[in-house]
Amino acid sequence: QVQLVESGGGLVQAGGSLRLSCAASGRTFSRNAMGWFRQASGKEREFVAYISRSGFTDYADSVQGRFTISRNNVQNTVYLATDSLKLEDTAVYYCAARGLRYSSGSVNSDEYPYWGQGTQVTVSS
Repeated sequence: QVQLVESGGGLVQAGGSLRLSCAASGRTFSRNAMGWFRQASGKEREFVAYISRSGFTDYADSVQGRFTISRNNVQNTVYLATDSLKLEDTAVYYCAARGLRYSSGSVNSDEYPYWGQGTQVTVSS
């Protein structure tokens, strides 16, 4: 069982930056592939980025070059650095963990059994 707690969201002007954090409980964090997803009001949850057990990363086209996912296995934390934020980045951002049998991340939210409660990111003009 993995418990996840996100933090770091807030209100930021367009063009600004935020660093989101996701703290994980348990002893298996280094073996979990981790992902970030987001859900804007009235829209479906969408993939943002993932980082595999090996450190391989993948990003949605909409955030490629602006967002960076990373992990610290000593501190059991995964990060999402968001730069050059746009109005359309406004959403609740969720951290998620895959099960231990999978070393790679996934763009499919259904393949993540563990989720945090989310952190709100609001980008203003």
